[in-house]
Formats: sequence, structure tokens, C-alpha cells
Amino acid sequence: MTARKLSGLKPESVFQYFEDLCAIPHGSGNTKAISDYLVDFAKKQGLSYIQDELNNVILFAPGTAGYEDRAPVILQGHMDMVCEKDADCPLDMEKDGLDIAHDGDYVFAKGTTLGGDNGIAVAYALAILADKTIAHPPLEVVITVDEETGMFGAAGIDLSMLKGRTLLNLDSEEEGIFTVSCAGGARGTINLPVERRIVYGPCVRLTVEGLQGGHSGVEIHKNRANANKVMGEFLSRVQQLMPVCITKLEGGAKDNAIPRSCEVTLVALGMYIERINGVAEQLQKEIRENYDEPNAVVRGDDVDTLGGNALTTECSGKVIALLNAAPNGVQAWSRDIEGLVQTSLNLGIARLDEQLSLTFAVRSSVNSEKTELLEKLKALAEFNGASYEQMGDYPAWEYKKDSHLRDTMVAVYKKMFQKEPQVVAIHAGLECGLLSEKLPGLDCVSIGPEMHDIHTSRERLGIASVARTWEFILEILKSL
Repeated sequence: MTARKLSGLKPESVFQYFEDLCAIPHGSGNTKAISDYLVDFAKKQGLSYIQDELNNVILFAPGTAGYEDRAPVILQGHMDMVCEKDADCPLDMEKDGLDIAHDGDYVFAKGTTLGGDNGIAVAYALAILADKTIAHPPLEVVITVDEETGMFGAAGIDLSMLKGRTLLNLDSEEEGIFTVSCAGGARGTINLPVERRIVYGPCVRLTVEGLQGGHSGVEIHKNRANANKVMGEFLSRVQQLMPVCITKLEGGAKDNAIPRSCEVTLVALGMYIERINGVAEQLQKEIRENYDEPNAVVRGDDVDTLGGNALTTECSGKVIALLNAAPNGVQAWSRDIEGLVQTSLNLGIARLDEQLSLTFAVRSSVNSEKTELLEKLKALAEFNGASYEQMGDYPAWEYKKDSHLRDTMVAVYKKMFQKEPQVVAIHAGLECGLLSEKLPGLDCVSIGPEMHDIHTSRERLGIASVARTWEFILEILKSL
């Protein structure tokens, strides 16, 4: 048997289950194997379960001795993860497990995202269900699919059989912070038709890389550059020197991840690479000065080909204009909560194939502003002769003034840690909004252990924080 990478970490059962999950590929849209793993777990534990056609799983456990007649509590998280990796990482995240490790303080995956968001929620739930000595009321554990790509699991799940109206969501990344409200959102895509022809001339590759990236909800306000928008500016400056014909454009991988890199190949008619790199050098300097991007790289390289099946110069101009016109970043700040982003969007994916596709993650805690921003994207598409599609619309999770769960959790936290927790609203999306629509009167709070740089290959999960959060969860269950 292969030695466990997380052996010796506490709580042992939580990290054992987390390591098991990391061994199963479970990116969004690739969740059948991990869903079946959860079903197998239920069968081995003698638990009732439901696995729906989307691969969502609900597990049911009776209350332990003395807690049998208490109101059920719902534990909730999602089983899918964002699959991002470094360029030199050999893993196929559709087929391979993660190469996990730890340094005594943090757990991480070598060259890829870790999936602590939200594998740690699943690991917590399984560890609780497997340990018959843990005191808890009846539990209804809801584990959804495809949260990261639009909350499709939460949108499609049937919760009519649930009796609980108290829900502990375990999909937050900052210990000691209780999230009680979040933004709603949707994904919008602009598809611009393009015209190609065979063009002969020197080919150049333009590259933007080395950016920080990050979560488009949690980190959209942190002055991080968007590689797709930087590439739009790069292309615009090159085009001012002479006409170009684009053959390839590819930037970003997820609509909800701030893109770290973008690459374009083009036929530069009569362009010298020295002049392109003069533009690149100046733009790189500006990005490093104006953003929190000390490692930003902007460059041009000769490509050892002459010409190719490229966009016409006119069509290339339309692509460049649309990239630069596309809105991105914070659009409005909350007037009620200082420092809270109210409305934003992220140009997460740019792809050029038979058409140019630009995909945005739109978020707002004000539904009317979300609708208005989506309408602006639609109008931008129509103005440029492009089509527009929209999907994954989910509602905002509104603040509940009277919350027994929140009050209980605050009291337990103060008793355990001798300090006040932070009770906050966030700009990132959580499934609580969709679940609240399905379960009228739902009382829910979101918590989680310390994580850093989620949705990037630098993702880290705090070991000590996992243990503290575990003990806190157990105390909450005893108190409800």
C-alpha cells in the first residue's frame, strides 16, 4: 500500500478522507467517480442516501444518543474543484489524482490546485458521519456538483425530502469569519463571428504571463491584472504600428478565475520583433507599476513559420476592439457595508476558434445591478455584430436579521476562542442563495478553515486551522 502523504496530521480522520478525495479526479463536469465514492461510503456506513442524475449526493444520519429528537441539521458543501495547473505540470487532471504534500503548516498540491475548495467540506462531513462517538442531531449532508462552473448542482437538486431548516455551509476560506450573505451571479458569453484566409508573412507569438490570478469574487478588488485585458492592450499597441492578422488567441481557463496568462499568435506584416518587444517592455513596466503584479511578463517571440490561416486585418481589428471594450473588474461598491464589492465582472476566458468567445463571470448583491450588467454585455455583443448567451444564473443570498444559528455560533466561538468572530457579507457566490429558495425559512451560515490562493496552483490549506475549525463544528453540532 502506498504511504499516505498526510499521515500524522490532525484531525487524522479528516485528513485521511481529504487525501482519499484528492486521489480521485473531480474537476467540475467530471464528478461521477467522486459521487460514486460518496455512495460507496454511505453503503459501508449503513447510511441512507440519494444520488440524483446530476451526481449530487445527499446522506442521512440519525441523531446520536440523546440527540435523536432534535431538529435536523444540514451540512453542505460541493464535491467539484477548479482544475488549474502550471504549464510544466505533467498531470492530466481529468484522469490523474493530485500530487499532494505538506510542509507542516499547509497542505498543497504540486503544480496544481488543491481543491481544498471544497474538498475539505466533504472530508469534514465524512469524518463526522463515520465516527459514531461524535454527538450530533440528525444530519442531512448535501454535497453538490459543479458549483465552480455555475452552481448547476444546487440549481438542479431536489431537496423536498429534507426536514432540516438549519444549514451549515462549509465553503468559506477564512477561519473565524461567518458569512451570512453573498452575491448572486451568472455567466455571459459573447460570440463574435470571424473571417479567415491564408495570409503569408512573419509570425509572432505575443505572451502575457506571470500574473497572480485568483478567485474572481474573493480577489476581484485586489488590483490584480487580467491577462485577457492586458493582451487586448498589447494587441492594440502593436496594431497601431502596422496591420496584423491574428491566427490564435487563448487566455484563461475558468470564467470565475482571474486569468493569469494569455497567448496570441499573429502574422505581423513587415513587423520587426524588436519593435514589438519595445511595446512589450513598456507595457510590462506599466503593469508592474500600476497593479500588484511584480512578476508580470509581457513579450513577443518569433515563430518559425510564415503565415497561416489567419483573420483578416479588418476582422483582427474587430477582435482587438472588442477585447478592449469589454468591461472588467469592480463596477460598484456597497454603500451599506464598507469595503464590500457590490457588483463586478471578470473576463475569465478568451478563445479564438471558428469564432471569438469571451466569457464573463458577473456578480452582484443587488439583483437589479446584476441584470443591468448582463444587459450591457448583451448590448455590447449586438453592437459588434456578435451573439450572446447566458447561463448559470443564481440569486443573491440575502441577510437574515433573526438567526438562531448565527447567534449560537457566535456564542460558541466566543466561549472556545475568547474573541469575537467576524460576521460578514461577501462578493463571492455561495450555494446558500439557491438552497434558501428551495427551503423556505432556511437559517444558514457559511464557515471554513484558512485557505490561500484558491483556484490557483499556489492554493494552500492551513493544517492548524483545519483542526480548530473541526473542533468548532463539533461544538456547534452539540449546541444545536
